Amino acid sequence: MQDINKHLIFAGVSGLVLLLDQWTKWLILNTVDLYHSITVIPGFFNIVHVQNPGGAFGIFAGETGMIRAILFGVIAMIAVVLVCYLHYRTPKEYRLLTVGFGLIFSGAIGNLIDRVRFGKVIDFIDIYLGAYHWPAFNVADSAITVGMGIFAYYMIVKKVPA
Repeated sequence: MQDINKHLIFAGVSGLVLLLDQWTKWLILNTVDLYHSITVIPGFFNIVHVQNPGGAFGIFAGETGMIRAILFGVIAMIAVVLVCYLHYRTPKEYRLLTVGFGLIFSGAIGNLIDRVRFGKVIDFIDIYLGAYHWPAFNVADSAITVGMGIFAYYMIVKKVPA
């Protein structure tokens, strides 16, 4: 695979995931009332409409809007720059790692778009078992998680230096 193909994979994954993320959030905003829940699989999966002003698991949700905007804006920009740098350094043979970096990049940008537009992130996936709920999340959060899993795999199993 030539370097151009590596960059096309990164851009393609990033673009597709970003479009999916923004489209699903648009659907939720336009079809599901805030705090409303739609049961998809009873006892396991709901579609909900919640808006998270904080970070992962609601961290910093109680801070003022300006502090959150600066904090999460800086974190997102650092993540984007770091992912681009790591992607650039990734050997062209590591296609899955390129996909992982595309997932992280698009997830960071997707949630940053929400923060700029709304001051909070739109979440809608509610996974639970009985009374045990995972905090609601979205496509961008999923992309970041899967991308970080791929990155961890390469760091731990493949022993690829960062």
